[in-house]
Amino acid sequence: MNTKVKEKDTAHLLKVAFVLSMITIFYNMLEGVVSTYFGLSDDTLALFGFGIDSFVEVLSGIGIAHMIYRMRSHPVQERDQFEKQALQLTGFSFYLLAVGMVITSFLTIYTGEQPVTTLAGIIVALVSIVTMYFLVQKKMEVGKALDSQPILADANCTKTCLYLSVLVLVSSVLYEVFHLPYVDAVGALGVGWFAFREGRESFEKAKGKSCGCATCSDE
Repeated sequence: MNTKVKEKDTAHLLKVAFVLSMITIFYNMLEGVVSTYFGLSDDTLALFGFGIDSFVEVLSGIGIAHMIYRMRSHPVQERDQFEKQALQLTGFSFYLLAVGMVITSFLTIYTGEQPVTTLAGIIVALVSIVTMYFLVQKKMEVGKALDSQPILADANCTKTCLYLSVLVLVSSVLYEVFHLPYVDAVGALGVGWFAFREGRESFEKAKGKSCGCATCSDE
């Protein structure tokens, strides 16, 4: 294939990757606002934690967008200081969220407090599942076409958000339909577990390790 054609294809793919990263950022901002609002108004701990997680994902998304922007100018050999600081801040925020979810979940179980309704959680989770599935598929396509491990790792992180959305959907449906006690608190603990794992992986990435939101290895 002609070198100029390859460069043109690469430039187009990186542009698509950058657009996908921006969609991820702005969607998570909107999702965070909606989820925290209804999580507080309906006393839905799982949905509130899901909203905070979305805000933290914005920090991670900014780091990814910055990385792709640099890739459009020259190949990325190592993470620059901005990306490392963004990853460290993201990791700290995820750890803080995990601790908060564990504490408030046990307090909720102890006091016996239950949500008013989890209908908003069902709607938000369904929209999130559709959106995250679309983003995962597109990021995987671009990452494989570019043979870019960072973009593929970002796609796997988006897949983790998809799993988290499914968790919130299940806990919300179980409470709304069957009014099972403490299921919202258990869902919040699940959010905390995902947050802890994502926090650990953010710190591993900041140290220069390649992570796919499941495993990490030295680059």
